[in-house]
Amino acid sequence: MNAAVHKNRMPRKGWKSRVLGAAAVTVLLGATACEPGTAEDSNDAKPADRPSATSSAKPGDDNGGGSSTTVAACSADELAVSAEKEPADSKDARHLLITVQNTGDEKCDVYHYPYVKIGDAQATTPVIKDSSPDPGKPMTIAPGEEAYAALLVAGGARDEYEAKSISLTLHGSKPGSKAGGPIDVPMPVDALYADDGQLVTYWTTASGGALDFIMSK
Repeated sequence: MNAAVHKNRMPRKGWKSRVLGAAAVTVLLGATACEPGTAEDSNDAKPADRPSATSSAKPGDDNGGGSSTTVAACSADELAVSAEKEPADSKDARHLLITVQNTGDEKCDVYHYPYVKIGDAQATTPVIKDSSPDPGKPMTIAPGEEAYAALLVAGGARDEYEAKSISLTLHGSKPGSKAGGPIDVPMPVDALYADDGQLVTYWTTASGGALDFIMSK
């Protein structure tokens, strides 16, 4: 009798063990799914997928250097204009140095080269194309500072004529454009004798650099 009871109880004990084992596995899987740091959670938490203030920031200007200051173009009202013979003791006044000085309170830019007319000439003086110190960029003049253009009045060509005036018009920022009207340039002598060989240089802040292009002509 005792033996029979013992045999009947053995299967019930094994069934309870299997039930408890299955329950333990279920609890363990549930706990694992709730734990942080799993592969699925880590993919969602990648920094690259999150919006970032630094990654969305943009530079202040196209050059990537933060804010930039725009320099205005020079106007006739803020420029003092003069012309001098080179050398100063020259008798024929074929080589002139045109100077513009910034008399304003702010920096300003002169572009390309001046449109120069000598006397009653119908056309402006041709420019020496390779005389630009920095092609495409304006010359910035601080208050009190100067920019220069060298003017060859006569290059030994034909059709000489007498001139008793010089005028210049400032170039606009775009090649071929103009900024303002003609500006009278004080004459360094009573009369000039110009011809078809006249030439002018681009603006520069180095007077010697401008003169180098005309003194050998």
